[in-house]
Amino acid sequence: MLSELLLILIVTTLLCLSIGAITVSPFNLLSHLNHEILKLRLARIFLGIVAGASLSVAGCVLQGLLRNPLADPYVLGISSGAGLGAVIAIVTGAASASFGVNSLPFYSFVGAAVTMFLVYNLAKSGGRIPVQSLVLSGVIVGAVFSSVLLFLISVTQNELARDALWWLLGNLQIYDTKLLVITGILSLAGISAAQFYSRELNIISMGEEEATHLGINIEALKGILFLIASLMTASCVASCGMIGFVGLIIPHIMRFIIGPDHRFLIPASALSGAIFLVVCDTVARTVLLPAEIPIGAITAIIGGPFFIYLLRTTRKITFK
Repeated sequence: MLSELLLILIVTTLLCLSIGAITVSPFNLLSHLNHEILKLRLARIFLGIVAGASLSVAGCVLQGLLRNPLADPYVLGISSGAGLGAVIAIVTGAASASFGVNSLPFYSFVGAAVTMFLVYNLAKSGGRIPVQSLVLSGVIVGAVFSSVLLFLISVTQNELARDALWWLLGNLQIYDTKLLVITGILSLAGISAAQFYSRELNIISMGEEEATHLGINIEALKGILFLIASLMTASCVASCGMIGFVGLIIPHIMRFIIGPDHRFLIPASALSGAIFLVVCDTVARTVLLPAEIPIGAITAIIGGPFFIYLLRTTRKITFK
């Protein structure tokens, strides 16, 4: 299955690279790669692959860890927290005082980690995390942080912060190559770490009591996996804004196709998420040529109905 997904990703990349305001035959791409537009398009596709893979794996980790099919960085408010962390750094000048735009992943990570801590503790009741409470806590915290974020953008005189409004809607335009490289490295590290803990995720997905009997330190594992999911989400938000529902849709579909074994589910979600986001970005930049719409709008149109479907059928979903 993984080899087939990799082949689909390669074919999708070639097709999406050839589609745009300037159309190039997939068979003539090599002879046109020096064209500036194709270079920019290739950079966007690379970011789409990185972000799609990271968000999907983050969703996969959260769903397995919490045994909750509704868990997703966007739904749980992590994306909003990461975005708020980045915008605060821009507005206060902390980003400029450190390493400029390249420091945004750090500030996004801090915001994501704080959000995950708040959501987790708000939902926790009697040592348990009810599904409804978790989703409700995530929605509330995410809404509050999004409101604060928009307020900061509306009152600041910083031109860069105002430009962040378009960025936060979800955009794969490349503003800094170094940031793209940093995002790629952080995302690869996060995906590798998630794969490293795939066995533990399989065990904890069976229930915390069974995992404890098998000698797993549940609380320590939760902390590590929450940080991994926050790191991947933050690196993506810092580069391309808040793109929702990727981590909700892709892991669920892959779980249905290949099963719940995270040893295979994590790489399958990474490849499928990359394919999904590259296609969504191609639609976003071509469907209304010469205008471009935020990629977050495309994923929301697809993910909204899917979320409602999951919400109505969540009791029938098993993680064993």
